[in-house]
Amino acid sequence: MERYRHYGTSYTSSPGAAHVEEIHAEEEEVEEVMYTEEEVEPLLEDETQPLLQETGGVKQEEEVTRAQKEVQPVVQETEGKTVPVESKNGKRTEGGGGGDAGGGPKYSVFTWFVVLGLLGVWSSVAVVYFDIVDYDTVIARAKEFRMNFSEVLQGKLTAYDTDGDGDFDVEDAKVLLGLKEAKRLHVGDTPEKQTVLKTEETIKPETANQQAAEPRDVEPTEAAPSVTPPRQSESDDPRESIGPYGDEANTIDTTGVLLAERQTEESSVEFAEYVTSSKLTQEAEPVVEAEKQPEAAADVDPQSETPKQTEAEGTSEKQAEDKLTEKAKKKKPKLLNKLDKTIKAEIDAAEKLRRKGKPDEALKAFERLVQQYPQSPRARYGKAQAEDDMAEKLRSNDMLQRAINTYREASELPDVTSDLLRATLKRRAERQQFLGRMRGSLATLERLVQLFPEDIGLKNDLGVAHLLLGDNNGAKKIYEEVLGVAPDNGFAKVHYGFILKSENKIAESIPYLKEGLESGEPGTDDGRFYFHLGDALQRVGDNSAYDWYELGHKRGHFASLWQRSLYNVNGLKAQPWWTAKETGYTDLVKVLERNWKTIREEALAVLDQSTRHFVPEEENLREKGDWGQYTLWQQGRKVGNACQGVPKTCALLERFPEATGCKRGQIKFSVMQPGTHVWPHTGPTNCRLRMHLGLVIPKRGCKIRCTNETREWEEGKVLIFDDSFEHEVWQEADSYRLIFIVDVWHPELTQHQRQTLSPI
Repeated sequence: MERYRHYGTSYTSSPGAAHVEEIHAEEEEVEEVMYTEEEVEPLLEDETQPLLQETGGVKQEEEVTRAQKEVQPVVQETEGKTVPVESKNGKRTEGGGGGDAGGGPKYSVFTWFVVLGLLGVWSSVAVVYFDIVDYDTVIARAKEFRMNFSEVLQGKLTAYDTDGDGDFDVEDAKVLLGLKEAKRLHVGDTPEKQTVLKTEETIKPETANQQAAEPRDVEPTEAAPSVTPPRQSESDDPRESIGPYGDEANTIDTTGVLLAERQTEESSVEFAEYVTSSKLTQEAEPVVEAEKQPEAAADVDPQSETPKQTEAEGTSEKQAEDKLTEKAKKKKPKLLNKLDKTIKAEIDAAEKLRRKGKPDEALKAFERLVQQYPQSPRARYGKAQAEDDMAEKLRSNDMLQRAINTYREASELPDVTSDLLRATLKRRAERQQFLGRMRGSLATLERLVQLFPEDIGLKNDLGVAHLLLGDNNGAKKIYEEVLGVAPDNGFAKVHYGFILKSENKIAESIPYLKEGLESGEPGTDDGRFYFHLGDALQRVGDNSAYDWYELGHKRGHFASLWQRSLYNVNGLKAQPWWTAKETGYTDLVKVLERNWKTIREEALAVLDQSTRHFVPEEENLREKGDWGQYTLWQQGRKVGNACQGVPKTCALLERFPEATGCKRGQIKFSVMQPGTHVWPHTGPTNCRLRMHLGLVIPKRGCKIRCTNETREWEEGKVLIFDDSFEHEVWQEADSYRLIFIVDVWHPELTQHQRQTLSPI
């Protein structure tokens, strides 16, 4: 049976941005006629309104305003004389028509003649503009904004001021007519100025593809409503298994930790990011930085751009918009309910103590909060976290069990938010797995999936829980459901492929393992999946297996292309073949070789009496043939009453704790019948060496390969090799082959390591 252990696999959200549109239009040159103030006055009094009614009032309004407000030196010849005229700035210009020079009436006949001529000019200009400007649109815009000429003259239309000079003038009218580009707006411009952009957008819709974006913050969507779960009847029995704190002296396996704290003063659960595995990480709230886009040059004609440029810009803008839309859809986790928000300061203070590495003080603070506010889910969750930290600090199974129970209490309180409920139950399931409460963890994850049926990550975690229990069929059903709704889910694919391979469906497993690894999804870059994919490829005769082994080595999963064990101690001497002297176990080797006949007699006696003592190999390592084993020690302990059949052999070995105490090895007899082939494979750990004592060896046809060197057994002789390197066996003789296998600790392991390493 294949042993499976797994720890697993991230979302972010950030507010989106909206766009402020800027429209570019071509500026047309318009013939301008200049007048003196004295010449303009009668025109304003007598001629303005009829002309406005006739032409829509926009172009004439432009000329009149220019005559009234703009300060320019104007030279007008009248009756052959130049007359100085005062302008707005007090300077005098040359003008005609009497004025300060005195003499003659104020308005001469020539002046009236000029007025009549000007009327003709204005009419001509209007005719020209009827061919260029859609006056129906202009009039409609004028009505829409209630533009009457008296307001123009009084400078009251500041709402349509485009150049930022505080009033509506000729330049602003040009913009409204599309004859001139609007002044570019910047963040902070007044709402009145933004109105101009809307006007431009209405008049010149064809320039919309030339807009530039200016992002702004968008309110994040609110988290999902709170969920009040049904009360859980499942209880955690501390007697279910022996926890890791009771078995090992090494530190807690932090790969099982669900929560990674961030060092800030505010409550860490305010901002959290869920991932698709058994982990919950916490990060500060994302800061939205305005995405700056290059401004289009004002002097560039949009029509002159090449189609490729326009297409590229459009694609870039679309990608940016899609990205912002996707971010806006994601939500910020909501972990505080209404009650928790009222005591947020107290929660933050207690959480600060916990993050500073003071779990005992934090526990006291959270206990006071729970006593004062027993209905606060966040306070209860903080208490569970503090108990969790204390369990690690004290290496206490009992304290960890307390934390598991408190997580359950927090999840059962009324008005717990859905995000806090999810975080609490996921953490509880993880801690149950760590403590060995596999069935309790499975029940917790089943509850999570029931509460959040659309969460694919939770279903994936539930599948892992089934695998940890050895329930491959239950896991298979879960992953089939996941792949039914998410056929490209890489996490589900590699696990489903793993299950298929364990069922010896080698060819079927390959595409799932390969596609899952190629997806690069979190939780897929695991040495086991490289190991099983390569092994499956080897069994179908595909040499690309070694490409995957090499990739696994580069990713740090394997010590080398040949040495592919997964449970290793770094720094140990690594070589495929060893001599007795190199191991330092020369005494053991001598005892085995001197007593090989005694050992053989006992083995043959057991083999002849009943084959039931030799059970078939169960690790699915054979391509074909018959291979049986009779085990005396397993994981450093005697197997039942197996030694009763071979008492002398066991008595010999009792003197060598490097063998009988090897928790990562076995001591067993191995019989292999003719026609047997064992696939290339590697052992699970580099912490042991394997000795083979030849007992019954046919003259020809039996051989073993380790890496690229092949050897044969001899009766009464010991072969020593490191089975964490790839090895392969052939039995092509005419009779059975019988050997005695003795695993010993790697000689470089310290006594402390031998005592504390977990058994395999």
